[in-house]
Amino acid sequence: MHGMTPMTKVEIIVPARNAPAMRELITAAGATGYTSVSGVSGIGHGGQHCGTLLFNDFDTLTMLITVLPEGRAGELISAVRELLNSCSGVMFVTDTFVSRPDYFQ
Repeated sequence: MHGMTPMTKVEIIVPARNAPAMRELITAAGATGYTSVSGVSGIGHGGQHCGTLLFNDFDTLTMLITVLPEGRAGELISAVRELLNSCSGVMFVTDTFVSRPDYFQ
C-alpha cells in the first residue's frame, strides 16, 4: 500500500466485566491506545447477546480494538489467549495498514 505502514490489529470481544483486565493487557503490551465499544450484540457459543443493558453494564459485551507494530503484537496476543482460558470471549488478529504510524509507536 502506497504510503501506508503495516501493523497488527487486535480485536477482543468479552463480557463487560472482563474488559478492565483486557484493557490492562493492552496497555501493558505497549499499545498507545485502544477503542472500546460497549453494548456489542451478537450470537455465538454462549447464545445470543443483546446490545441493550438489562440490569447493569456488566451484562453486556464489550469490543476492544487496538493496533500495534507487528513486532509488539505477540506479547498481547499470548496474554489475551491466556486470559480467555478463564473467561468467555473471542479475539481476532489481522494484518492492517495505517497512514499515521507515529500514532502507534
